[in-house]
Amino acid sequence: MTGRMPFGLKIAVINREFRRRMDEKAADMGLTWAQLRVLGSVSRLEAAGKEEIHQNDLERIEHVTHPAMTRMLQRLEHKGLVRCEPSETDRRYKKISCTQRSAGIHEQILAQDREVLEELCQALTPRQKELLEETIGLILDHIELE
Repeated sequence: MTGRMPFGLKIAVINREFRRRMDEKAADMGLTWAQLRVLGSVSRLEAAGKEEIHQNDLERIEHVTHPAMTRMLQRLEHKGLVRCEPSETDRRYKKISCTQRSAGIHEQILAQDREVLEELCQALTPRQKELLEETIGLILDHIELE
């Protein structure tokens, strides 16, 4: 059956299943997958040494509107996972940072990502998994990413 399925649909089915499993992991933490992605982005940017993270940085990364990101950040702040404070360099912006409770969460998200990938690829041999990663890497090299 999957042999006749268009390539784009195959990717969509894999993506849907990947997201479903990541949603379950986020729900175990009391978050939505979208909230976990934003929290992971803040954590990753902090770990990379970015001095100030602003809402518009996250909007660009997540491809969401200003109002949608505002609601998401309010929920994360209410849960005690991020702090939104006036920027020290530009008072028009709020500086967004992880709280002690969520600092470094991007590492946990990466581990969950690897776990889900392993689950989805359990029928593949180690060599097939390696080839899959290489092939996807080549495709991504030719796609404009932020």
